[in-house]
Amino acid sequence: MKILDRYILFSYIQRLLSVFMILMLIFIIQTIWLFIDDFAGKGIDFGTIMKFLLYYSPKLVPLVLPLSVLLASIMTYGTFAENYEFAAMKSTGISLQRAMLGLVVFHFFLGIGSFYFSNYIIPFAEVKSFNLRRNLAKLKPALAITEGIFNDLGQMNIKVDDKFGNEDRFLKNVLIHEKIPSQRNNIVIKAISGELKTAKIGDQLQLLLFDGNRYEEIDPEKQEDKKRIPHTRVNFERYVMNIDLSQFNNVDLSKEDYKSTFRMQKVTELEESIDSLEIKYINQRKSFANNFVKTNGIEVLDYEVRDSIFSDSILKKYNNPLSYISPDKLFKHKQAVYSTSIRIKGVLQSIAGKKKNFFIQQKLINLHKSSFHDKYTMGFGVFFLFLIGAALGAIIRKGGLGLPVVLAILIFLSYHYIGLFGKNAAEDSSISPFAGSWISVLIVGMFALYLTKQASSDRGLANLDRIQVPLIRFIEKIKNIKSFKELYSHVKR
Repeated sequence: MKILDRYILFSYIQRLLSVFMILMLIFIIQTIWLFIDDFAGKGIDFGTIMKFLLYYSPKLVPLVLPLSVLLASIMTYGTFAENYEFAAMKSTGISLQRAMLGLVVFHFFLGIGSFYFSNYIIPFAEVKSFNLRRNLAKLKPALAITEGIFNDLGQMNIKVDDKFGNEDRFLKNVLIHEKIPSQRNNIVIKAISGELKTAKIGDQLQLLLFDGNRYEEIDPEKQEDKKRIPHTRVNFERYVMNIDLSQFNNVDLSKEDYKSTFRMQKVTELEESIDSLEIKYINQRKSFANNFVKTNGIEVLDYEVRDSIFSDSILKKYNNPLSYISPDKLFKHKQAVYSTSIRIKGVLQSIAGKKKNFFIQQKLINLHKSSFHDKYTMGFGVFFLFLIGAALGAIIRKGGLGLPVVLAILIFLSYHYIGLFGKNAAEDSSISPFAGSWISVLIVGMFALYLTKQASSDRGLANLDRIQVPLIRFIEKIKNIKSFKELYSHVKR
């Protein structure tokens, strides 16, 4: 390696590491504020919090690394151009492409490394962070209750419409299914509001319920008594339930029950998951179509057969297609129309439900495919953003943290939000997952080639002469015409 290549490489790596560490620290602080509710009030030690941040930080690399590469490359090559180091290189016959060669090779291997990082490190960290967060949620039942769904709290299943107040202690519209030794759902409690309070003695949590009813299904010894006494109902204004917290406090934080989501899988595992999900999806669609045809008696007709049927249709023989029905049988017709309309509504509801189910399955397949392509896009994105930063730094000839930071943030946000738009469009099948994942890389790739060409020929961001020169000539012609008219009018006088 020549001295010049080592000088450029060390200057760049020094800036890259500095920017990467600063940005990673900023994003980690943001993560702490994002999950502060999961940590506060649970007595979690500092080591557990640091372990969670360590497991969560690899997920930030796809955001931090491209921005760091872009900013470091603009600063490095902008400083070279500002200090006339590029002028010295060009005077010795070293072009911009030659000055970028060492870092091009470096980013080629960095792109390969980013693939292995996203394929092995990020899924491993996702498993650790996701399971640790789920286990932390069990340390306090109040934070384990999610609005709108049933939550398992050991001795009961509880559902609330809303949580509010200090530490989400107050509950609204509470529905509880108590667990009994027989595992039957015999006891149901409904209350308008509730409150979670810590008991004064023992490892207990008190759940206070207000203005509700307690329903219990009776299991009599004789079967005939079941119809006579089906259940009991007790109305209450205030009801106290004690929840044993010992099972929540003895949580194994290292337990890993979730390992199968698409964010936790490698490339080979994603390929297998995509194949199995697509086969299942196709089979379910075929099965639903066959059952629908058999159940509703619908057959697919050829165009020729359908045209021949409608050519001899009763619609062409009669102005009123129901005129052949005699008045004494009209009531049967009304009954048939009513029953048919009810049946059609049921069929439409069934189709709508299946359509939603198929949409969810297709969305899950698209998420797997997007995650598969994301393993490769980060490496290409890092490489093209380096080319953009190097060419842009040579063009603007400005180093430091002023203009380079502004340009880097604008370019990175454009790259990031284009990719985000593509993934969201691919998620609901508006575009293919391949296009949704690669569209941002394709755009920055074309922009990188354009900027590199402009910087290599010592041009600006755009050649404004093509617009400026014709415009100046047009203005001069107008001025000449105006001055000629003034001269003609003066001579005429």
